[in-house]
Amino acid sequence: MARATKFVYSFGKGKAEGRGDQKVLLGGKGAGLAEMTNIGLPVPGGFTITTEACEAYYRQNKKWPAGLEGQVREAIRKLERTCRKKLGDPKNPLLISVRSGAAMSMPGMMETILNLGMNDESVEGLARVSGNRRFALDAYRRFIMMYGATARGVPREQFDHEFDHLKNHFTRPRIGKPDGQKVLDTEVNEEELFRLITTFKELYQRHTGESFPQHPFDQLVGSINAVFNSWMADKAVTYRRVEKITGLNGTAVNVQQMVFGNMGDDSGTGVCFTRDPSTGENIYYGDLLINAQGEDVVAGVRTPIKLGELHHLMPDAYAQLEAVRIMLELHYKEMQDLEFTIEQGRLYMLQCRTGKRSPRAAFAIAVDQASKPLANRTEINRLVKKRFLPRKYAKEASKPVITRDEAILRLKGVDIERLFYPVIDPAFPRAELNQRKIANGINAVPGAACGQVYFSAERAEDAAARGERVILVRKETSPEDVGGMAVAKGILTATGGKTSHAAVVARGWGKCCIVGCEVLDINYEHRYLRVGERYVNEGHFLTLDGTDGEVFVGEVPLVQPEMPEEYKVFMSWCDDRRRLKVRTNADTPADARKAVEMGAEGIGLCRTEHMFFETEQRRLAMQEMIVADNVEARKRALDKLLPFQREDFVGIFEAMNGKPVTIRLIDPPLHEFLPRTTEDMERLCQYAGVSMDHVRHRSEQLHEANPMLGHRGCRLCVTYPEILDMQVRAIIEAAVQCQRQGVKVQPEIMIPLTIDPKELRLLTERTRQVADQILQDAGERLAYMVGTMIETPRAALLGDQIAGVAEFFSFGTNDLTQTTMALSRDDAGRFLPEYVDQSKSAVFAADPFQSLDTAGVGMLIDWAIQRGREARKVLKVGICGEHGGDPASVEFCHTVGMDYVSCSPYRVPIARLAAAKAAINDTPAKPTRKASRSKSKKKAPAKKGKKSARKRK
Repeated sequence: MARATKFVYSFGKGKAEGRGDQKVLLGGKGAGLAEMTNIGLPVPGGFTITTEACEAYYRQNKKWPAGLEGQVREAIRKLERTCRKKLGDPKNPLLISVRSGAAMSMPGMMETILNLGMNDESVEGLARVSGNRRFALDAYRRFIMMYGATARGVPREQFDHEFDHLKNHFTRPRIGKPDGQKVLDTEVNEEELFRLITTFKELYQRHTGESFPQHPFDQLVGSINAVFNSWMADKAVTYRRVEKITGLNGTAVNVQQMVFGNMGDDSGTGVCFTRDPSTGENIYYGDLLINAQGEDVVAGVRTPIKLGELHHLMPDAYAQLEAVRIMLELHYKEMQDLEFTIEQGRLYMLQCRTGKRSPRAAFAIAVDQASKPLANRTEINRLVKKRFLPRKYAKEASKPVITRDEAILRLKGVDIERLFYPVIDPAFPRAELNQRKIANGINAVPGAACGQVYFSAERAEDAAARGERVILVRKETSPEDVGGMAVAKGILTATGGKTSHAAVVARGWGKCCIVGCEVLDINYEHRYLRVGERYVNEGHFLTLDGTDGEVFVGEVPLVQPEMPEEYKVFMSWCDDRRRLKVRTNADTPADARKAVEMGAEGIGLCRTEHMFFETEQRRLAMQEMIVADNVEARKRALDKLLPFQREDFVGIFEAMNGKPVTIRLIDPPLHEFLPRTTEDMERLCQYAGVSMDHVRHRSEQLHEANPMLGHRGCRLCVTYPEILDMQVRAIIEAAVQCQRQGVKVQPEIMIPLTIDPKELRLLTERTRQVADQILQDAGERLAYMVGTMIETPRAALLGDQIAGVAEFFSFGTNDLTQTTMALSRDDAGRFLPEYVDQSKSAVFAADPFQSLDTAGVGMLIDWAIQRGREARKVLKVGICGEHGGDPASVEFCHTVGMDYVSCSPYRVPIARLAAAKAAINDTPAKPTRKASRSKSKKKAPAKKGKKSARKRK
């Protein structure tokens, strides 16, 4: 006979059937209760219904799975024996709470019901046992209100309305309180509470058509169902979507003996953190209400007192709470969020979980825990002497809680990211913010931005020149919009995904960006956007919250998160631990300087074509070169561009000062540079001295059905070698100029989109001819490298032959992903969400343009590195696609033995952290037979690559 599924896990009297590592099964709260019980903390007894039961409940059309009712009844009997009380007993009633608890914290998203077991008889029994009839009546009115609103859908505001009516018409005149002052719950007397209970039961019956349930098990079933149902409530579903919480079974249900903080002045309830969640300071931080239940703290019905005041009010309870703080932080090695109740001087722990914290506090806590003891010796001895802190914790408490490696492994890239972006001022009223909200899009780049709306890059640039803060709004962006994007505080598009042009460029600049905001109706002609009946005209203000993808009308105040000193300490630990170098993708001197501030050790990708869009003069010179119909005309136009390129390279070399700089020669197809509007075409005709028909004809000539696989990259330099000549001249002349000024330079010239060694040899030889002639004429010596970008499967497969020509490989994983997977980065947003949605087709675990496809694209990368290093022992290898800033992709780069990763400036610290984590997680690997095996299953090539990398270091 098959063994019945265990749905219920009990805990109490120092023993628990569950464990702290069973969060997936018991939920975070249930696992925490089990663990606190097992380590000897004072936890009221109870039981946890597993997340599997919730999953079965939904699978069976909201019916309990077989065996659950019997297990719940047995757990109740076990709890009654432990507490020596019975549920619903008119003499000495057991009261219980019913709370939710998913595997991942979802604060406030699901339901709680307290004081279950109260009925018309047990309320009198509780009054006799406690000697406090007012307390018993108050517990009953709370239960009716919570059960009615949560389990049966009676509007909570109607209960509140009846309570306020009673306080104003009965309590206020009785105590003589003036109209302007609030009547407190604690000022309502027994007679008034009894009247209120009758009113609440009548309200319940009007809405449900039934009398308020008197049988405790009926109450329990209704409450458990209410918690199960709250898993799929709109607010819970939305929270999981926003927080990207997927793959969970459902919520657990925690049923626990009630303890009461509202039994008088020797009782209370509170919420606390083992450290300050705002600053990370090593102090006990929290709020406390005397003579109150837990819901009062959360609901804010009374003003709490600071936790420290408990030291004077109940010294022993506070000392015991201090000991609990030490025990739990040592046990979990993390800052804890705790809930507790004091019942007539006795402390009970109701919950512990890893506490949420501000960006600043995340670093302060990690560094402090890894470098300082949790408590001083005097405090430890005092608690041991009082017998609140077991001696086994005393020694550990006088040492750092975690190691540096554990600190590095704890923090995530998002913790770093949150430090650098402005945010909406938390003090701004949420209700007003909700009224201003007009749309939701895809949160491409976090942070916030506020400015005046402009619908074209040109008008945005003009507005910025006037000193305005600009929000650039486009249906979609293209390279022509770069000028407007550069001056904008934030970028909003109606189409696109997280790897669209707008998202990629904005991420590189650390600009708040929301894309894919499909509800926007953008009218370029009349310069307005519309959402429903709301219009925003050009020049009006918008505020973007890139963290949540929300769009608000008007100006909302922003604040800059503070950069803590602990961040610098933490990042120095990461740098000491990692092997991979971290470079940046930077196209301007300003980008380069910002990247150095962020810790970049060089430039892995400088996209020369972006320089052509910075000013109108540059754009026109580039366009003149494109429309030229002979070599000499092209050279004349290129001569105009040469000083601009040279000046930019000088600025970049100066900013990097001795760090390697990889410069990619022109990559996009030429048609992307041509004007699109009649006005811009006329301007080009006047500048270049050509006719409108000539410009249109040239545009038609350059048109391609599939430009991504067309005349671009190194193919342009094969067809128009004069472009290569100009760019190499600008690079080498800038290097010579800097060298003469005492600036160290390490230029690396990168030829893009190589598919064949002969093709690469033609361009490499021409590059060296131009460069060496300049150096010879200048009488200078300069060490420079010529390498290539690996962006196609053919180039990867011919890695050994390509390495025979190239001195370095840089994997352009954006295009390599497109060409390997036959996916268009710009168009895949229409169907790719379905592919990565775990509730739908779930073909991929992640978007392959955000996190590298290690099984397919990764196999090609691994093959190319191995074959390349067979042909050239000292082959420098890096990655310069968007994946260079993705933590999972960085770990893969470490595994296959790359020398560096390159990413946008604001992701450099994230890559530094990811590289350190990869080094910590690295383990010796066994040899494997063939390089063609999936990278997800083999380690040997990585080991070989890492040895080569260390030799080169």
